[in-house]
This record gives sequence, structure tokens and C-alpha cells, in this order.
Amino acid sequence: MPLAKALELAQEYDLDLVEVAANARPPVCKLMDYGKFKYESAMKAREARKNQAHTVIKEMKLRPKIDPHDYDTKKGHVVRFLKQGDKVKITIMFRGREQSRPELGYRLLQRLAEDVQDLGFVESNPKQDGRNMIMVLGPHKKKTEAMAEARQAQEARKADAKANPGKSQNPAEADAPSEEPAEA
Repeated sequence: MPLAKALELAQEYDLDLVEVAANARPPVCKLMDYGKFKYESAMKAREARKNQAHTVIKEMKLRPKIDPHDYDTKKGHVVRFLKQGDKVKITIMFRGREQSRPELGYRLLQRLAEDVQDLGFVESNPKQDGRNMIMVLGPHKKKTEAMAEARQAQEARKADAKANPGKSQNPAEADAPSEEPAEA
């Protein structure tokens, strides 16, 4: 349709002539309310930003001679971070004579990487950086996938709570006997 005729139609219906696809040959235009078009495109952009995930690098610091229980605790934190879709930077801090034994730190980092290999992968291999040795683990799942899974699990818990209102969500509370105050 010629441009003059399209503009005439737009004026007749009290609408705007909006170019939708400028790269097409011939360019594609629509008759619509331009304010409404701008509002809808802004809402789409906002929704896209809302679903976008920011890459976060969490840091976990260890020592070469870490106690087994402390190692398990730190490993649990690393597992949680990887499940949430975050990258984890693991730093081994060497002090004094420990600096002459970097293989201890290297073995510890390799052990940690093997322990969490089902959740993440080694993004950057262990590197000595002055007194520290650094390794970065990346998650297998993207942050958006982890967020979607967490949202689904939360909705499932809410649905289960609505279906069974009298039932406690915490299994430990259900098994524990009720404590009644003793009279003195």
C-alpha cells in the first residue's frame, strides 16, 4: 500500500502508522496506538530482565590442613552454591611452612572437584597465586534452570500443604512427642 494511503487510513481511524519490521523489503507497518505499542514492548523487556539471571561467583576459603568435619561443612556450602547455579571460587590459603608444600593444596582441590563432579565442573584448574591457590568450579545447570527448579519445588510444597493442612511439613515435628508443661 502506498505511504500516503496508509497515513490517510491511520488519520481516518485515529491511529498511528507504526513501522514494525524495518529490515523487511518492503518495510512492514501496522495501524495501531503507538502509546500502547511502547507500553507493551516495555513490559516485554521488563519481563525478560526479570527472568534473566546474574552470574554470581561465591568464594570458599580453605586451609591445606583442614579438619575432615570442616571439609565436609565447606563442601556442603559448595554443593549448595552449585545447586543454586552459582560459580564457586575455592581458595586455599597457605601460611608459613605450608607454602613449601603446594601439592597438599592441589590434592585438596582435586578431592573437592571429584566430590562435587555431579553438580559442577572445573572451570579453571588450580593455580598458585602468591600465598594462595585458586580453582573455579562452574555449575552444570544454568542459574535460570536452578531458579526454575526451586520455584517448582516451592509450588509443589505449597500445593502439598493445601492438600494436607493438618499434616506438619517437618517430619521431625510429626514424630516428636508434644511437650506439656510440668506443674510444680
